[in-house]
Amino acid sequence: MNPNPIKIILTGATGMVGEGVLMECLDNQGVSEVLSIGRKPSGKKHPKLKEYMVPDFLKIDGNDENLKGYDACFFCAGISSVGMSEEDYTRITYDTTLHFAKAVLHQNREMVFNYVSGAHTDSTESGKLMWARVKGKTENDLKKLGFKAAYNFRPGFMKPVDGQINVKWFFRPFIWFFPILLPSKSLTLHQVGQAMINAVKKGYPTSTLEIRDIKNLAQ
Repeated sequence: MNPNPIKIILTGATGMVGEGVLMECLDNQGVSEVLSIGRKPSGKKHPKLKEYMVPDFLKIDGNDENLKGYDACFFCAGISSVGMSEEDYTRITYDTTLHFAKAVLHQNREMVFNYVSGAHTDSTESGKLMWARVKGKTENDLKKLGFKAAYNFRPGFMKPVDGQINVKWFFRPFIWFFPILLPSKSLTLHQVGQAMINAVKKGYPTSTLEIRDIKNLAQ
């Protein structure tokens, strides 16, 4: 177990998952610094928070010393596959993630990489659902890169953290519904963020974390 505060690179801070995880990291005493990397500012101000604007993750340079000195990367960036071709979805979900992962690993050989995947991701890479195959390939190949540890988080419904801004309007009416009626299929973003921090500080027996694993690790 790592008793020292950790320094984290985080992506996706302008999305719901990334914003919730960022807020948990900023509130958590086990985290000393967060470098948020994205195409636009997160809108958050905090003594722990640094921001680095990168218009295109596919152009990030592994020799970029802005990436140096971090214990973990929480890759929370992502996009819906709705209306997308497999080629375009693969470029954004697989190519971008692997390129970014290789860049941060180049600067931090002992890094832990936490990837937000999704429930029902297809580890066989051969199922009928396009998004699940692509996510499965992304998960599988991240584990081969040589990180100290690489964890694939497969959350279901996630309740936002109080005070979050990046929650889509059509999602808000259902926030109260899922945790009450479907507790086994839902999490809070507080739990997701805490589990990600604990994955770095404590580790976990398996590299693929389903909802029950995330809840266990968040404790």
